[in-house]
Amino acid sequence: MNKLGRGHRDKVHQFMTITGTSEKAAYQALKASDWHLEGAFDAFYSQPQPKSYTDARRLEDLYNRYKDAYADMIMADGITLLCSDILVDHQDIVMLVLSWHMKAATMCEFSKQEFIGGLQSLGVDSIEKLREKIPFMRSELKDDQKFREIYNFAFGWAKEKGQKSLALDTAIGMWQLLFAEKHWPLVDHWCQFLQARHNKAISRDTWSQLLEFAKTVDPQLSNYDVDGAWPYLIDEFVEYLIENGIIQKGQLSDWTQKH
Repeated sequence: MNKLGRGHRDKVHQFMTITGTSEKAAYQALKASDWHLEGAFDAFYSQPQPKSYTDARRLEDLYNRYKDAYADMIMADGITLLCSDILVDHQDIVMLVLSWHMKAATMCEFSKQEFIGGLQSLGVDSIEKLREKIPFMRSELKDDQKFREIYNFAFGWAKEKGQKSLALDTAIGMWQLLFAEKHWPLVDHWCQFLQARHNKAISRDTWSQLLEFAKTVDPQLSNYDVDGAWPYLIDEFVEYLIENGIIQKGQLSDWTQKH
């Protein structure tokens, strides 16, 4: 390993930090992918990962540390303490990823089953081990399939109990958090459009379709199909972009031919 150039050594270190693998395993993964980090990550995450042994008593102790005094659940105060222990802000997107691992039904709540099951799936039974998993959880957002799963999970997780739709303010906050990871350039315009024109709760269909729109339609909308099966709200958003001069009408070939 010492014979590696600095660039290769840096990649080995980065791969080890994010995946938690050994130096030898990182070297082998990178060498197999011709030293392309993204390719090495893709290959690594496509393989089933062995689960680490977790100590049931230690998991129980952890749960009891955060459990609410009046309910057999971890509530907002317990989650605030957990965030403090793992050194992340409660609004950090890694808490959404952690909640996804726990299959949490509701924001700011973990049942005992969710909490312990989630930690077992991550192979951790201590705060130190959970802290070490944070780079891995962040890296999962770079995997397109996992990002899609986390994105779709976020809708049910963030909505109020008993509601079918997601409150607009909550949806906007979640979109800003999630699309900051994907660097979608139109996210701020989308949120401004919703506040100006829509001002209603967001349906699951709109939530899921927006990810497809952001992934498949380029930011200049040159490949936007006016006859595509987008929810009406997305079509109205395109009109809003043109009306406000954010996108030039001439950039949409299909649009100019049909209007």
